Amino acid sequence: MGQRKKRTFTAEQKSEAVRLYHVVGNYAQVGRDLDLHPNVLRGWVKQAAVDAGEGPAEALTTAEKAEIRALKRDLKRVRMERDFLKKAAAFFAREESSRSSS
Repeated sequence: MGQRKKRTFTAEQKSEAVRLYHVVGNYAQVGRDLDLHPNVLRGWVKQAAVDAGEGPAEALTTAEKAEIRALKRDLKRVRMERDFLKKAAAFFAREESSRSSS
């Protein structure tokens, strides 16, 4: 049997699943009802608690995780731009030195 294609869920779907868990109180039952693995639901419940300020002090909120993702993406872009500029500068320096020696 093949693996199921990775599904994505909206914030509203996740919060509704968390709310349903708090009503029912059973990960396995809510997981079956929503066709989710209980561990996925457990992660959502844990993250909802962190976002509500009820988690461990060192835990990152969803907003903080999104900001870190954006910063990493920006850093990657800036590094690529820097590397491109370094290569371009080296190229033009070689061109200039070959012109001056001719």
